[in-house]
Amino acid sequence: MAVITRKAVFHQDIRTVWNVVTSLEKYSWRSDLSKIEILNEWQFVEYTNEKYATTFSITLQEPYQRWEFDMENDNMKGHWIGIFTAKGEQTEIEFTEDVTAKKLLMKPFVKAYLKKQQEQYIADLEKALL
Repeated sequence: MAVITRKAVFHQDIRTVWNVVTSLEKYSWRSDLSKIEILNEWQFVEYTNEKYATTFSITLQEPYQRWEFDMENDNMKGHWIGIFTAKGEQTEIEFTEDVTAKKLLMKPFVKAYLKKQQEQYIADLEKALL
């Protein structure tokens, strides 16, 4: 199991940050995705640029505060928590991923992979909010 938490502050109001992060239709800012397929109100599938699918099941949604989901693909399963906090005209986000590799061979690389993914996500989000 690997747990990674990443915090960042953006110079945008909380509604703007929330709407960008939680939109399943407007994802072009994500450099790692080719598409998102919405299955229903609570489930969606993200496809990487290499067409690798990960299924997400939303477990909690408190608008402008907290978004959580379970995620699973052939290599891993886990849980993601996004906490959004207004700091005046700015917004602080705290994203935590708790992931377990399904394959023994993947276990040593999970933490480094998650860290890289979160760094790319934050960089993409920062560009989207400019």
